[in-house]
Amino acid sequence: MTKLGFQLYSARNYQPFSGVFKKLAAAGYGEVEGYGALYDDLDEAGLDRLASDLEAIGLSMPTGHFGLSMLETDPDRVLEIASRLKMDSVFCPFLLPDQRPDTAGGWKEFGARLEAAGKPFRDAGLVFGWHNHNFEFELLPDGTAPMRHIMAGGPSLAWEADIAWVIRGDADPYFWIELFKERITAVHVKDIAEEGENEDEDGWADVGYGTVDWKGLMKVLKSMPIKHYIVEHDNPNDIDRLIERSIASFQTF
Repeated sequence: MTKLGFQLYSARNYQPFSGVFKKLAAAGYGEVEGYGALYDDLDEAGLDRLASDLEAIGLSMPTGHFGLSMLETDPDRVLEIASRLKMDSVFCPFLLPDQRPDTAGGWKEFGARLEAAGKPFRDAGLVFGWHNHNFEFELLPDGTAPMRHIMAGGPSLAWEADIAWVIRGDADPYFWIELFKERITAVHVKDIAEEGENEDEDGWADVGYGTVDWKGLMKVLKSMPIKHYIVEHDNPNDIDRLIERSIASFQTF
Protein backbone atom coordinates (compact mmCIF):
# COMPACT_ATOMS: atom_id res chain seq x y z
CA MET A 1 0.00 0.00 0.00
CA THR A 2 1.25 3.49 -0.87
CA LYS A 3 2.48 5.42 2.16
CA LEU A 4 0.36 8.56 2.36
CA GLY A 5 1.74 11.96 3.36
CA PHE A 6 0.18 15.13 4.74
CA GLN A 7 1.17 18.73 3.92
CA LEU A 8 1.57 20.42 7.29
CA TYR A 9 0.49 23.79 5.88
CA SER A 10 -3.00 22.28 6.07
CA ALA A 11 -2.67 22.20 9.88
CA ARG A 12 -1.03 25.59 10.40
CA ASN A 13 -4.08 26.81 12.33
CA TYR A 14 -4.19 23.73 14.57
CA GLN A 15 -1.16 24.03 16.81
CA PRO A 16 0.86 22.50 18.32
CA PHE A 17 2.13 20.28 15.54
CA SER A 18 3.01 17.63 18.11
CA GLY A 19 -0.70 17.01 18.52
CA VAL A 20 -1.22 16.92 14.76
CA PHE A 21 1.60 14.37 14.41
CA LYS A 22 -0.18 12.08 16.85
CA LYS A 23 -3.45 12.37 14.93
CA LEU A 24 -1.71 11.62 11.63
CA ALA A 25 0.16 8.60 12.95
CA ALA A 26 -2.98 7.22 14.57
CA ALA A 27 -4.92 7.60 11.31
CA GLY A 28 -2.27 5.70 9.35
CA TYR A 29 -0.26 8.38 7.57
CA GLY A 30 3.43 7.63 7.13
CA GLU A 31 4.83 10.96 5.95
CA VAL A 32 4.47 14.69 6.37
CA GLU A 33 5.58 17.51 4.10
CA GLY A 34 7.21 20.59 5.56
CA TYR A 35 6.76 24.22 4.56
CA GLY A 36 8.74 27.38 5.21
CA ALA A 37 7.21 28.67 8.42
CA LEU A 38 7.53 25.26 10.05
CA TYR A 39 11.30 25.20 10.10
CA ASP A 40 12.25 28.85 9.47
CA ASP A 41 12.93 29.58 13.12
CA LEU A 42 14.37 26.22 14.14
CA ASP A 43 18.03 26.05 15.07
CA GLU A 44 20.06 22.86 14.73
CA ALA A 45 18.79 21.50 18.03
CA GLY A 46 15.22 22.32 17.06
CA LEU A 47 15.59 20.52 13.76
CA ASP A 48 17.01 17.50 15.54
CA ARG A 49 14.08 17.49 17.98
CA LEU A 50 11.60 17.71 15.12
CA ALA A 51 13.30 14.81 13.36
CA SER A 52 13.39 12.68 16.49
CA ASP A 53 9.77 13.51 17.38
CA LEU A 54 8.64 12.43 13.93
CA GLU A 55 10.68 9.25 14.03
CA ALA A 56 9.44 8.35 17.49
CA ILE A 57 5.84 8.49 16.34
CA GLY A 58 6.47 6.66 13.07
CA LEU A 59 6.45 9.58 10.65
CA SER A 60 9.06 10.91 8.24
CA MET A 61 9.43 14.19 6.32
CA PRO A 62 10.82 13.19 2.92
CA THR A 63 9.63 16.32 1.12
CA GLY A 64 9.69 20.00 1.91
CA HIS A 65 8.64 23.34 0.44
CA PHE A 66 11.10 26.24 0.45
CA GLY A 67 10.59 29.77 -0.86
CA LEU A 68 12.45 30.85 -3.97
CA SER A 69 14.39 33.54 -2.13
CA MET A 70 15.77 31.06 0.38
CA LEU A 71 16.59 28.54 -2.32
CA GLU A 72 18.57 31.14 -4.23
CA THR A 73 20.22 33.09 -1.42
CA ASP A 74 20.78 30.46 1.27
CA PRO A 75 21.02 27.02 -0.33
CA ASP A 76 23.34 25.81 2.44
CA ARG A 77 20.61 26.38 5.01
CA VAL A 78 18.10 24.50 2.85
CA LEU A 79 20.56 21.64 2.52
CA GLU A 80 21.10 21.59 6.29
CA ILE A 81 17.34 21.41 6.93
CA ALA A 82 16.89 18.75 4.29
CA SER A 83 19.76 16.70 5.71
CA ARG A 84 18.64 16.87 9.33
CA LEU A 85 15.07 15.95 8.41
CA LYS A 86 16.24 13.27 5.93
CA MET A 87 14.39 14.77 2.98
CA ASP A 88 14.79 13.33 -0.48
CA SER A 89 12.94 16.10 -2.32
CA VAL A 90 12.90 19.90 -2.23
CA PHE A 91 10.13 21.85 -3.97
CA CYS A 92 9.69 25.52 -4.74
CA PRO A 93 6.00 26.18 -4.12
CA PHE A 94 4.94 29.61 -5.35
CA LEU A 95 5.62 32.83 -7.21
CA LEU A 96 4.00 36.05 -6.03
CA PRO A 97 1.59 37.68 -8.49
CA ASP A 98 3.73 40.78 -8.99
CA GLN A 99 6.67 38.59 -9.99
CA ARG A 100 4.86 36.52 -12.61
CA PRO A 101 5.85 37.01 -16.25
CA ASP A 102 3.23 37.70 -18.87
CA THR A 103 4.93 36.17 -21.90
CA ALA A 104 6.04 32.71 -22.95
CA GLY A 105 9.65 33.89 -23.02
CA GLY A 106 9.37 35.29 -19.52
CA TRP A 107 8.08 32.00 -18.17
CA LYS A 108 10.84 30.08 -19.93
CA GLU A 109 13.36 32.40 -18.28
CA PHE A 110 11.70 31.68 -14.94
CA GLY A 111 12.10 27.96 -15.61
CA ALA A 112 15.78 28.57 -16.29
CA ARG A 113 15.98 30.48 -13.01
CA LEU A 114 14.53 27.47 -11.19
CA GLU A 115 16.94 25.20 -13.03
CA ALA A 116 19.87 27.27 -11.75
CA ALA A 117 18.44 27.48 -8.22
CA GLY A 118 18.10 23.71 -8.10
CA LYS A 119 21.67 22.85 -8.98
CA PRO A 120 23.01 22.66 -5.38
CA PHE A 121 20.21 20.31 -4.45
CA ARG A 122 20.54 18.06 -7.47
CA ASP A 123 24.29 17.97 -6.84
CA ALA A 124 23.52 16.78 -3.29
CA GLY A 125 21.42 13.93 -4.66
CA LEU A 126 18.03 15.49 -3.94
CA VAL A 127 15.04 15.77 -6.22
CA PHE A 128 14.35 19.44 -6.99
CA GLY A 129 11.17 20.65 -8.57
CA TRP A 130 8.24 22.97 -8.89
CA HIS A 131 4.90 22.76 -7.10
CA ASN A 132 2.08 24.30 -9.12
CA HIS A 133 -0.95 26.38 -8.38
CA ASN A 134 -3.57 27.50 -10.93
CA PHE A 135 -1.75 30.39 -12.58
CA GLU A 136 0.65 28.13 -14.47
CA PHE A 137 -2.29 26.78 -16.49
CA GLU A 138 -4.11 30.04 -17.24
CA LEU A 139 -3.46 30.72 -20.91
CA LEU A 140 -1.21 33.51 -22.09
CA PRO A 141 -2.28 35.82 -24.93
CA ASP A 142 -0.57 33.48 -27.41
CA GLY A 143 -2.74 30.57 -26.22
CA THR A 144 -0.01 28.67 -24.42
CA ALA A 145 0.20 27.81 -20.73
CA PRO A 146 3.07 29.01 -18.50
CA MET A 147 3.63 25.47 -17.20
CA ARG A 148 4.86 24.32 -20.60
CA HIS A 149 7.45 27.10 -20.68
CA ILE A 150 8.57 26.64 -17.08
CA MET A 151 9.35 23.01 -17.74
CA ALA A 152 11.06 23.82 -21.04
CA GLY A 153 13.27 26.40 -19.35
CA GLY A 154 14.10 23.99 -16.56
CA PRO A 155 14.71 20.63 -18.21
CA SER A 156 15.88 19.02 -14.96
CA LEU A 157 12.90 20.17 -12.92
CA ALA A 158 10.72 17.56 -11.29
CA TRP A 159 7.03 18.31 -10.87
CA GLU A 160 5.07 18.03 -7.67
CA ALA A 161 1.67 17.94 -9.31
CA ASP A 162 -1.15 19.64 -7.41
CA ILE A 163 -3.98 18.20 -9.45
CA ALA A 164 -6.78 20.26 -7.89
CA TRP A 165 -4.95 23.49 -8.72
CA VAL A 166 -4.52 22.28 -12.32
CA ILE A 167 -8.30 21.92 -12.47
CA ARG A 168 -8.81 25.34 -10.91
CA GLY A 169 -6.63 26.68 -13.70
CA ASP A 170 -9.30 25.39 -16.13
CA ALA A 171 -6.92 22.74 -17.46
CA ASP A 172 -7.28 19.02 -18.11
CA PRO A 173 -5.20 17.16 -15.51
CA TYR A 174 -5.02 14.02 -17.65
CA PHE A 175 -3.38 15.99 -20.47
CA TRP A 176 -0.75 17.53 -18.22
CA ILE A 177 -0.05 14.27 -16.39
CA GLU A 178 0.58 12.56 -19.72
CA LEU A 179 2.71 15.44 -21.00
CA PHE A 180 5.04 15.42 -18.00
CA LYS A 181 4.59 11.86 -16.76
CA GLU A 182 8.33 11.26 -16.60
CA ARG A 183 8.86 14.31 -14.40
CA ILE A 184 6.15 13.83 -11.77
CA THR A 185 7.78 12.64 -8.55
CA ALA A 186 5.13 13.74 -6.03
CA VAL A 187 1.39 14.46 -6.13
CA HIS A 188 -0.76 16.63 -3.90
CA VAL A 189 -4.01 14.84 -3.20
CA LYS A 190 -6.71 17.42 -2.59
CA ASP A 191 -10.31 17.91 -3.60
CA ILE A 192 -12.61 20.67 -4.81
CA ALA A 193 -16.06 21.15 -3.33
CA GLU A 194 -19.20 21.31 -5.42
CA GLU A 195 -19.96 24.80 -6.73
CA GLY A 196 -21.28 26.96 -3.90
CA GLU A 197 -20.30 24.52 -1.14
CA ASN A 198 -17.60 24.84 1.54
CA GLU A 199 -17.19 28.55 0.93
CA ASP A 200 -15.84 28.93 4.46
CA GLU A 201 -13.07 26.51 3.39
CA ASP A 202 -12.24 28.43 0.20
CA GLY A 203 -14.15 25.87 -1.85
CA TRP A 204 -11.88 22.93 -1.00
CA ALA A 205 -13.10 19.56 0.24
CA ASP A 206 -11.75 16.55 2.08
CA VAL A 207 -10.29 14.02 -0.34
CA GLY A 208 -13.07 11.91 -1.82
CA TYR A 209 -15.79 14.39 -0.85
CA GLY A 210 -15.46 16.73 -3.81
CA THR A 211 -15.51 16.79 -7.58
CA VAL A 212 -12.00 15.63 -8.49
CA ASP A 213 -11.95 12.25 -10.24
CA TRP A 214 -9.44 10.67 -7.91
CA LYS A 215 -10.36 7.10 -8.72
CA GLY A 216 -9.69 7.71 -12.40
CA LEU A 217 -6.59 9.77 -11.74
CA MET A 218 -5.04 7.15 -9.49
CA LYS A 219 -5.49 4.49 -12.17
CA VAL A 220 -3.21 6.62 -14.34
CA LEU A 221 -0.83 7.81 -11.64
CA LYS A 222 -0.19 4.34 -10.23
CA SER A 223 1.51 3.39 -13.49
CA MET A 224 4.15 6.08 -12.90
CA PRO A 225 7.18 6.02 -10.57
CA ILE A 226 5.70 8.57 -8.15
CA LYS A 227 7.32 8.43 -4.73
CA HIS A 228 5.05 10.63 -2.65
CA TYR A 229 1.30 11.24 -2.39
CA ILE A 230 0.47 14.09 -0.04
CA VAL A 231 -2.96 15.11 1.27
CA GLU A 232 -3.56 18.85 1.36
CA HIS A 233 -6.45 21.21 2.11
CA ASP A 234 -5.65 24.91 2.05
CA ASN A 235 -8.18 25.99 4.67
CA PRO A 236 -9.91 23.18 6.60
CA ASN A 237 -12.32 24.07 9.39
CA ASP A 238 -12.01 20.64 11.03
CA ILE A 239 -8.55 19.06 11.07
CA ASP A 240 -9.72 15.75 12.54
CA ARG A 241 -12.34 15.34 9.84
CA LEU A 242 -9.81 16.18 7.11
CA ILE A 243 -7.22 13.74 8.42
CA GLU A 244 -9.58 10.83 8.93
CA ARG A 245 -11.82 11.13 5.89
CA SER A 246 -9.02 11.84 3.43
CA ILE A 247 -6.94 8.77 4.22
CA ALA A 248 -10.04 6.58 4.29
CA SER A 249 -10.94 7.80 0.80
CA PHE A 250 -7.40 7.44 -0.52
CA GLN A 251 -7.29 3.81 0.53
CA THR A 252 -10.21 3.09 -1.83
CA PHE A 253 -8.60 4.60 -4.93
